[in-house]
Amino acid sequence: MSRARTRSERRAILVLESPWALDDSDSNRSSVRPFVEGMAKIEPDVDVFSANFYDKSSFRLALESLCKVRFDNAIVYVAAHGHPGTIGGVKITDAMFMIGEAAKKHGITGLMLGSCFVGGDTVKLEVFIEGTGLRWAAGYSSSCNWLEGTLVDCNIMAKMLHLDSELLSEKDEMIEQLASATALFAEDYEIGADLNEETVLLRDSLEFVIQPSGSGKRAKRVTDEVFALNAPEEEEQE
Repeated sequence: MSRARTRSERRAILVLESPWALDDSDSNRSSVRPFVEGMAKIEPDVDVFSANFYDKSSFRLALESLCKVRFDNAIVYVAAHGHPGTIGGVKITDAMFMIGEAAKKHGITGLMLGSCFVGGDTVKLEVFIEGTGLRWAAGYSSSCNWLEGTLVDCNIMAKMLHLDSELLSEKDEMIEQLASATALFAEDYEIGADLNEETVLLRDSLEFVIQPSGSGKRAKRVTDEVFALNAPEEEEQE
């Protein structure tokens, strides 16, 4: 369980969103922002800031516009259509580099990739968060149903905002918090499909990488440990 925080602690979710165009009449109608704001309203000391991006240049400007102060615990939520290697038309390596640089200066501890296909390369995520202030990253290795994915994202962010700087140094606490976030959802839910249009379950799509703070601690994929905590215990045979 996370310990009590002081009211002076500054927490935030920084939403970087690219227009979705979920159907032919979607004139910038669809947005994750109402869901994030609804979640944040139950946490009175969580601010939500958002900006749209359309390409690499606007991504940089959008991120800069959201990073005006230093936070105690902030999460960057990138919400956009994704393809292997790109997110909202931006190379994932470019986006991660910019976020990593901002994390060092502005107290960004987490990255939620709310996009299809960009979370599967966990080795790249491990390399990316090494040497930054980021303590965790999550994303999807398959396509992801829009509404269901947004709800999963929001619950992960809500849980991880409850970890203070001390708990973000504890691997087991971080894994338990991620497990608590995913426990609300059926891990065998069909969240999307792979590139061959084969159905993919939530437990096979959602990926987690953490890097607890502290000397000598390295970034590591912990997906299996997260879902193992939610697995039903086998009944002992008499």
